[in-house]
Amino acid sequence: MLELKNICFTRDNKKIIDNVSLIIDDKKYIVITGPNGGGKSTLAKIIMGIEKPDSGKILFDGKDITNMGIDERAKLGISFAFQQPIKFKGITVYDLICMALGKRVKFSEACKYLSDVGLCPNEYMRREVNSSLSGGELKRIEIATVVAREGKIVIFDEPEAGIDLWSFNSLIEVFERLHEKIESSIVIISHQERILNIADELILISNGKIKAKGKKEEVLPYLMENTKRCRFLKEKKDE
Repeated sequence: MLELKNICFTRDNKKIIDNVSLIIDDKKYIVITGPNGGGKSTLAKIIMGIEKPDSGKILFDGKDITNMGIDERAKLGISFAFQQPIKFKGITVYDLICMALGKRVKFSEACKYLSDVGLCPNEYMRREVNSSLSGGELKRIEIATVVAREGKIVIFDEPEAGIDLWSFNSLIEVFERLHEKIESSIVIISHQERILNIADELILISNGKIKAKGKKEEVLPYLMENTKRCRFLKEKKDE
């Protein structure tokens, strides 16, 4: 279980995360959503240790990890997938999966992780993780490595960013399969309706605060109303 207690984070004299408290239970599929600039991605980075909160505590399985670095949190079982997957010149997909597993494994053992994300192992395993791969391919390879780590909690920061519609549709199918197969808690930062629809729980963040939390049937009406209000205020400001 991951617990955030009274987390605050300020940048350039602007409060990005404002006294957020949150519990993410084990084996849950959570989507954190809300307007752009509301603090979603910052909160994800704080959980991973990429950003440090100004105040508050982060507990993981009852252990205070607030001052731990990224490597320490990864060893405890927290994984993070970036909006734009990192490219590795000279490293093959097979090498990357072995690195995620922390050991060299047989080719046949590594293949199952690519199959889980809908990629043909024979076609991709020997390819380098570089710009020859499309955005959708890189996303799925990154997901394969995250699954290989077998973490307790996996965070995906806007996985739909920078990919085409066909790749996005395939990505939804991957997340649906992951929800059924892996034991980790999955946390996705997104505002895409199809991703919201497959969540166990939605968390709405706006202006650095949690505005709503619960099942999608409870949160979606509030989200729609909040979106309309934000659009109305923007239109009034632009007049």
